[in-house]
Amino acid sequence: MAAVVGTRELSRPAVVALQALTVAACYYGAGRLGLLRRLVVEGAVFTPIWPPTGVAVAALLIFGVRAWLGIALGALLIVMSFGSLQPTVFGIVAGNTAAPVCAYFMLRGLGFRIDLSRLRDCLALVFLGALGSMLISASAGVGMLVLTDKLATDSVWPVWLAWWVGDAMGVLIVTPVILMLYGVRPPLRPARWKEGLVLALAACVIVPIATNSPISVLFLVYPLLIWAALRFQYGGSVLCALFASVLATIAATDEVGPFENLSDTTLMIKLQAFNGSMALTALLLAAVITEQRNTRRSVERACQDLVQVLEHLTAGNSSPRPPPPDDGAIGRQDQAR
Repeated sequence: MAAVVGTRELSRPAVVALQALTVAACYYGAGRLGLLRRLVVEGAVFTPIWPPTGVAVAALLIFGVRAWLGIALGALLIVMSFGSLQPTVFGIVAGNTAAPVCAYFMLRGLGFRIDLSRLRDCLALVFLGALGSMLISASAGVGMLVLTDKLATDSVWPVWLAWWVGDAMGVLIVTPVILMLYGVRPPLRPARWKEGLVLALAACVIVPIATNSPISVLFLVYPLLIWAALRFQYGGSVLCALFASVLATIAATDEVGPFENLSDTTLMIKLQAFNGSMALTALLLAAVITEQRNTRRSVERACQDLVQVLEHLTAGNSSPRPPPPDDGAIGRQDQAR
């Protein structure tokens, strides 16, 4: 018994360290991917979608609050890749760590479920996990740039808005995909795989056209999202939204299609409005459909249980009963006495 306890005590720090290194590696890798596409607002370079925030929130929801160490390490590696270790680095790292941790505690306080099968879970992820908590990282990062005179005061609000929206988009687009993949359990027996293949082919044709056409036809993406949500619920809608968001970001950073000949601020607003509305449509519509289907299944199960109870009661009432007593026989018995 002592040997078993000793092994568990030794393995617990090893597991925590391995989780921290895994989270840090994923955070750093997501950050390098995000830095491949950048936009410029008021002379400041930012990413339209910052995937590490999505990785951080998902890691906390999966591993718990102990994942904060891996988030801090990954954020430190990302910030140090831009230059030497300076006092501003610690402020930015603290903000990038505190924001997802704050999101985790708020979501956990509301009883958040990582399967996102309820509308309340999606609304909490949108307004608390993304829009609310990412105010911390944007304010900390921009504040450190202003304190060190790396950002002019007249450019604070545009840069702060771009930072905040980029972090929020990372949560809205990346976190649901990671949680969906985490919930997949083998063996996979996909239903309607033929329809899924047709949907994937349609997305591979329509989304590139919508994001690269000189005519603004980005609205063509929404029928695909509705189709994916109606037929494949959460998994199909978030994957479709991720694919469309990546292609739209590539088109915006290359300034082609509907993003051609736009000013930096207008381009940022148009891209983030499309990404945000698309992510909200995918999450909320899939949640509503999933919740309605779960409610219908619960009602059907309750009806089946009620039918079984009624059949049991009917079978009990229809069992053979003894014949009623004969009044004449009772009278003869009394005379004999």
